[in-house]
Amino acid sequence: MKIGEKDLRQVRLDHNGTTLFLMKEKVVYHQNTRTFFISDVHFGKAAHFRKSGIPIPEPIHKVDLETLSLLFDEFSPSSVYFLGDLFHSDWNGQWDILMGFLETFPAINFHLVQGNHDILPPSFYKNCPIAIHKQPVFLENLILSHEPLEDFSEGYLNLCGHIHPGIRLRGMGRQSLRLSCFYLENNQLILPAFGSFTGLALIKPGKEAKVYGITSEKVIPLLS
Repeated sequence: MKIGEKDLRQVRLDHNGTTLFLMKEKVVYHQNTRTFFISDVHFGKAAHFRKSGIPIPEPIHKVDLETLSLLFDEFSPSSVYFLGDLFHSDWNGQWDILMGFLETFPAINFHLVQGNHDILPPSFYKNCPIAIHKQPVFLENLILSHEPLEDFSEGYLNLCGHIHPGIRLRGMGRQSLRLSCFYLENNQLILPAFGSFTGLALIKPGKEAKVYGITSEKVIPLLS
């Protein structure tokens, strides 16, 4: 499926001939190659907390899988790149649920650029339906990484995550609202955390930054 110009779910971003769509589902879509970029799913985090005695309900992850399923069914992507922290740390039974889910989409090429929470033993990744990348991936004029890169060649756009960027909007009096956001600065696009069970790191935008806030209905350019 192609995204229409009047589709308010997304904001179009053009960079050196590459067109990306920043979507309200907290993903980035490259229409020409039918590729999704998704960061910081942190699947299995709820079970990780329960093992530590903190009663977090599991359905919180079900919502994330439902969102992915709707996106995959609607757009039929050829590839999906997870930009790190797909699964939250040590193994628990949710890993098998996640792998089973991905296997229901055999036409999609799944990739994982490993992040700091992707620490499962190599044996778990060996037979899973995901291509594993330990180093940043070059894709046309994009560089895919988990953590923001400090240095990369001119002309590239670094797509990354790790930060879980958020922005605080202030209204009259003491009213305020915190939103997840896409954060663009210095040829670097930091994606919001996709996972429902993740926090926000409030950012202080630089002078040249562009910030795109995310609501349940659409993406809103706040600084652009």
